[in-house]
Amino acid sequence: MADLIEEWAAQVADAELSCTLPRRWAHTQGVAHRAAEVSQVLHQDAGLLVAAAMLHDIGYAPRLTVTGFHPLDGARFLRDEHRADQRLVRLVANHSFALHEAKERGLQDELATEFPLLEEPLLVDALVYCDMTTTPDGDRTTAQDRVAEIRSRYGDDSVVGRFIRRAAPEIFASVERVEAALAAQPR
Repeated sequence: MADLIEEWAAQVADAELSCTLPRRWAHTQGVAHRAAEVSQVLHQDAGLLVAAAMLHDIGYAPRLTVTGFHPLDGARFLRDEHRADQRLVRLVANHSFALHEAKERGLQDELATEFPLLEEPLLVDALVYCDMTTTPDGDRTTAQDRVAEIRSRYGDDSVVGRFIRRAAPEIFASVERVEAALAAQPR
């Protein structure tokens, strides 16, 4: 079953991102690769993590842009056009502390109402870890360098800059929790 959701997610992400947004596609593939690496800490949810990693930025696809807020646009697309698994859709909608950015954009109520946060901390943390330890080009990085890169790219006074500054402590804490869970795994 896990292989099917991962394969489907890869096909959907490829169709929406690879030609129109090749750099975003490279990032997405890197995030999915990270998810495959850390999936052992999630056991039965390993396939769900990889699928969410593959689809987390689907809302950037030009044809899917409605609100301009990629977590919300992506989640609505997955829900409405694909009838995707509710947990998957909620992970995409809320990845990497999207609720903070939604607040900056005046979309907090919409996001929270349509796609409530999952009460599965390790799964949520794992997706944050994968996204925030992957560069825009799909390479491995630290969460600190990733946050600095985002701030540099968007500017501290932008919506994204304000969001990432507010979310940084939570991002770093998520990454630390995943790293601790990985370190606790038997070798």
